Amino acid sequence: MPEWFAIAATAAYGLVLGSFLNVVIHRLPRGMSLLRPRSHCPACGAPVCWYDNVPVLSFLALGGRCRACRAAISPRYPLVELATGILLALVVVRFGVTLVGVEAAVLVLLLVPLALIDLEHHLLPDALTLPGIVAGAAFSAAGGLVSWRSALLGAVVGGAVPYLVIVVYRLVRGVEGMGLGDVKLLAMAGAFLGWQGVLLTLGIGSCVGAAVGLALIACGRAGRDTELPFGVFLSAAALVVLFFAPELLHLLGWVRA
Repeated sequence: MPEWFAIAATAAYGLVLGSFLNVVIHRLPRGMSLLRPRSHCPACGAPVCWYDNVPVLSFLALGGRCRACRAAISPRYPLVELATGILLALVVVRFGVTLVGVEAAVLVLLLVPLALIDLEHHLLPDALTLPGIVAGAAFSAAGGLVSWRSALLGAVVGGAVPYLVIVVYRLVRGVEGMGLGDVKLLAMAGAFLGWQGVLLTLGIGSCVGAAVGLALIACGRAGRDTELPFGVFLSAAALVVLFFAPELLHLLGWVRA
């Protein structure tokens, strides 16, 4: 199979999968079924016809509005579809059509909805993180991104380090520093990326989160106790580590296990 065809086909499938991720992002935190009822307008409840459900193109054709009631459709929908298509195409470029590539694609398909759900609801559903831990361990056992030993240690480190932060922060300030959802997200990242990968994820995510928090405080849009969706920063950091781990590890002088 020519590489260009594999990239293009994966991007097309990514657009479709991104459309399904929009369903996950909207329905999962609300406790709704992912299968029933069929796609419908959140404003008027009108069912969405198949020709109005084509990724990205339907949004453009409808001018970003529901055909039935003309209510505005969130631009999140085409952006998630585009992001998923681009990220999965990059997976093929980076890892090829291989077992490792499949594992990387699964991680992408978990991180995208986790980031968007946390952004909107400050929630990281167990329905995504816990199966993600199992999936990462299974791929590692089959010869995936990292060895099974590194994946196991990564899951433990990813869960233990932030949990220790929660305990210490609670003792010092009497409030929660982060949620248990972040603990499970990092355990999942460790199962996919190994112990070094999860430490990189935590470090990058913490630095970016702190920078954003300080910027919001400086602009008067947040205070010291404002809760930020830390899962967004961790998910973005995990994607950076997924694609650039060898370069980052070389830059730091680490040897990947």
